[in-house]
Amino acid sequence: MSESEVKQHIIQLRATLEKHNHAYYNLNNPTISDFEFDKLLKELQMLEDQFPQFADPNSPTQRVGSDRNEEFVQVAHKYPMLSLANTYNEGELLDFNGRVEKLLGRSVEYVCELKFDGTAIGITYINGKLERAVTRGDGQKGDDVTANVRTIKTIPLMLKGNDFPEEFEIRGEIILPHSSFERINAERAERGETPFANPRNAASGTLKMQNSAQVAKRGLDCFFYYMPGANKLQDGHFESMTHARNWGFKVSDEMKKVGSIQDVIQFIKYWDTERYKLPFDTDGIVVKVNSADYQGELGFTAKTPRWAVAYKFKAEQVVTRLLSVTFQVGRTGAVTPVANLEPVQLAGTVVKRASLHNADIIAELGLHLGDMVMVEKGGEIIPKIVGVDHQQRGLGLEPVVFLHHCPECGTALVRSEGEAAHYCPNENSCPPQIKGKIEHFISRQAMDINAAEATVEQLYNSGLVKNVADLYDLKFEQVVALERFAEKSARNLIDSIEASKQQPFHKALFGLGIRFVGATVAKKLSEAFTDIQSLSTAKAEQLTQVDEIGERIAQSVVQYFADERNQLLIQRLLQAGLNFKSDSVKKEALSNAFLGKILVISGTFVKHSREELKEMIEAHGGKIGSSVSKNTSYMVAGENMGPSKLEKVIQLGIPILSEDQFLEMINKD
Repeated sequence: MSESEVKQHIIQLRATLEKHNHAYYNLNNPTISDFEFDKLLKELQMLEDQFPQFADPNSPTQRVGSDRNEEFVQVAHKYPMLSLANTYNEGELLDFNGRVEKLLGRSVEYVCELKFDGTAIGITYINGKLERAVTRGDGQKGDDVTANVRTIKTIPLMLKGNDFPEEFEIRGEIILPHSSFERINAERAERGETPFANPRNAASGTLKMQNSAQVAKRGLDCFFYYMPGANKLQDGHFESMTHARNWGFKVSDEMKKVGSIQDVIQFIKYWDTERYKLPFDTDGIVVKVNSADYQGELGFTAKTPRWAVAYKFKAEQVVTRLLSVTFQVGRTGAVTPVANLEPVQLAGTVVKRASLHNADIIAELGLHLGDMVMVEKGGEIIPKIVGVDHQQRGLGLEPVVFLHHCPECGTALVRSEGEAAHYCPNENSCPPQIKGKIEHFISRQAMDINAAEATVEQLYNSGLVKNVADLYDLKFEQVVALERFAEKSARNLIDSIEASKQQPFHKALFGLGIRFVGATVAKKLSEAFTDIQSLSTAKAEQLTQVDEIGERIAQSVVQYFADERNQLLIQRLLQAGLNFKSDSVKKEALSNAFLGKILVISGTFVKHSREELKEMIEAHGGKIGSSVSKNTSYMVAGENMGPSKLEKVIQLGIPILSEDQFLEMINKD
């Protein structure tokens, strides 16, 4: 074939594959077998590899994602992504209808839509091709997650037909169906990772993954429901979204146009019970004025459209008996009470346990063993007790009392001022804390050692591993001698432990499990301090000068390194060959304008973003302070500066720089 013939064949293959993709994922009506589809896809992939000049980011071959790891870019929304006002009962819906009719002077048609419980997305198409996908963010700016969105098979990369606007944005909700959610949590459990709390959190977390190849495996889905600012396609919203379905967008079949607010209420009553049969989560109904002209007349408030409202379903509630309360000890030593219940059906699942959170919740509820309690499922895996039926309380029932000593090691519990949880302070000898620390250390975000929770349990119970440093003393002969370990699995574990020594400083730091030091904080600290030695000797005042490090985190870091047992642990890890030194090479300063100076930024700016200002400060020798203190050299102040920061700046006599004054200081130098 000539090059032009190859190009035409590639275009034809892409069109054919998109057609089959749409039939399979959007219409649930596959037109060819998986084998035939894969054969066509492989042919297209081979041609694209041979003729890279015909590459297209919207090709069906890009659905698998990429292994590239890139930070997300912030993108401003052309149209702000506003939220909806919420209603919770018929009266509030009637009030909404009254306001609409009063403003318009007439009755209206409404569109009722399922309120999908996922994460909002705005996708721009140019000439029928997917150009950019941006998350809600703060409503004004969001993350560019285009690479990840391209992997979602229900989102069209190329539109069908030719009557769409040249450029437009369409908005939808990215969700995780129940089947995908259950599969992912089963896989996480096998790896010893914490399961996602609910499909919404899982969908949001998946969309923010840095590896789009991993996103592609998760099984995300997307429903579309709105086109902001687009040329009026039809007279009504219902008609416009129905038309958008013809272009390849997945628009819910449950969307319905109705003639009155009473019809809206009937729609809500139907789905309040039927929603449990859906293969995904929905937490309410969205009600919209259908007429595009009427929407324009009604307009927007600063935060919400006047022509739409969300009706939130009440969380389903059941009554069952409280059998007992057990107390679980976590990795950080936090003691969490869990209610054990007489099994009861709730929101489509059998519930046997409910979270009680802390001692204050128990006291507030006034719980007694044997009480009939009201249980609610508000989006979490473990439901919660929200009340007690006092009329059904029998005589002589014992009140639930929070423990004074750790249920695992017997150590007296402590509760810090201002905190709700009780803690076991015996972090180096309390079994669940030790095992929890090891599980945290080997997790993917930390050292990424391939071992499940059951493996950690086995290594601990055998006496081979009592802390994370012991992992690096393990011998193949010791592991293969354990029950359920064959030569291959034992070798895989040893090799994975050895490979973990190559993990960067920030992952090793996160793996230590210092309280309040999450993955992001660990990265900030590893950038600010070149190695573990300089970090371990840092004073609280020095730590708080690091961006986003407050007093609580600083004190926790200081306390951790003050403990001799932790110092000994780190020495062992260093001897084992772990990387506790930053690989990043500091860029040469552009000038010394702020050499030795600490600058705090507050407010919003016209010419540059806060991140750009931070980069400029560091490029000119300065450091970023997260809070105002006597060590602050300058306050760079924009509009809407925090009043507490302003008050402290004036009190301490710290010079205030406007954005223009700041830029002038850099340019002068």
